[in-house]
Amino acid sequence: MAQAFSARTEQINAVGAPADDTVSGSSVLTKYAGWISAHNIPFLVSSIGMIVMLLWAGSYKMTAPGAEGIIPLVTNSPLISWHFKVFGPYIGSDLIGLTEWTAAILFLLGYKWPKAGILGGFVATGMFFTTSTMLLTTPDALTAVHGMKYMSFLGLFLYKDIISVGVSLYLIAHFGRRASRT
Repeated sequence: MAQAFSARTEQINAVGAPADDTVSGSSVLTKYAGWISAHNIPFLVSSIGMIVMLLWAGSYKMTAPGAEGIIPLVTNSPLISWHFKVFGPYIGSDLIGLTEWTAAILFLLGYKWPKAGILGGFVATGMFFTTSTMLLTTPDALTAVHGMKYMSFLGLFLYKDIISVGVSLYLIAHFGRRASRT
């Protein structure tokens, strides 16, 4: 049985899960954690989720409502407000959407060529870092209720980009480990 587990671990590691990510133990929780690690579930959920989100969001930004929806975000950002001044909101929004598509396609290519996934991670990290800063610069991202400050729906929408920075960095690390083994 130990040989079967070791062979399965080597097989899983050949497709991307590093040996040090495996978890073993005797409790149900640790066995379940080991199964999740051995089957590379965090990578699959993170990468597929990121790819779908980037393709969908990029497509939406290439529509008139999508472009108009990000005008207040982009125009209030000191990092990217120049973008709409140079290209206008519609072409500017199309370029942002194309950047999202580029990251998604690079992540997809990363399944076969890990270095493409690394590049996709850097594109996504830069993009999500930029949009994360909009949480601080966009009016109405925070709202006061009975004297307490909370994130508004707009603020929560922007906050997901902070989490997306973390996922992008995780994907860089994962694709980097795979690239170093090829």
